[in-house]
Amino acid sequence: MANETQSAGSSGGRGGGSLVQSVDRAVTVLDILARHGEAGVTEIAEDLGVHKSTAFRLVAALEQRDLVEQTADRGKYQLAYGIVRLAGAASAQLEITRESREVCQRLAEESGEGVNIAVLDRSEAINVGQIRALRSVSAYNWVGQRTALHATSSGKVLLAFAPPERGRELLAGRLERFTEHTICDAAALRADLELVRRRGWSNTREELELGLNAIACPVYGAEGEVVAALSISGPTYRLSADRFAELARVVGQAAAEVSARIQRRA
Repeated sequence: MANETQSAGSSGGRGGGSLVQSVDRAVTVLDILARHGEAGVTEIAEDLGVHKSTAFRLVAALEQRDLVEQTADRGKYQLAYGIVRLAGAASAQLEITRESREVCQRLAEESGEGVNIAVLDRSEAINVGQIRALRSVSAYNWVGQRTALHATSSGKVLLAFAPPERGRELLAGRLERFTEHTICDAAALRADLELVRRRGWSNTREELELGLNAIACPVYGAEGEVVAALSISGPTYRLSADRFAELARVVGQAAAEVSARIQRRA
């Protein structure tokens, strides 16, 4: 399912250009602080070639996002913990992708279906790795795509094994309907997630796209927490409901191997 996006500059050339310029300047501010360790607004403005008021607005926006912070003397700024958080998340995703690649390739060959690795990002699942189905004519690339938690097998795994408070938070909003089979009732979804926790795998039957079924299993980190979901997906005529339990064992074995590889690297 392709995501529809709009160009930032499609509704006004100058507005779109201004937005891109602001983003570029904000990234440059982060680069300046990375190079110098700390810098004041005057120094940042000179480096950017802008007025001090512009530099101050950029720094204030970054400070609000916990990407920069004021130093003890309150006159200079330095990179903040938010940068570490983002870097840590990127590093973890890269590690998961790297450690799962060989296993995913083997799973795709064994099952004949497409294989994906997804992680929880804010309130969605984001696909960080993919091996396309050997028998598929589709060239769609899921890597980097965000999908709804309640309508995907990976999303259900990430929801089911999230910490209870986080799980309740993720289920608090409206559940979007994608097909006539999407579970949009919160009580029904909670029951489905309880089943996922009991048996250790999830499935979707045409809940994101008509004609598409999927199965997913959890991938565990060093502390026993679920860090990702490993899934296979394919057309309903091949990946039929009567094969779910059989294929779930195969996916579960692959997920366990990825988990072991990640834990050995910890």
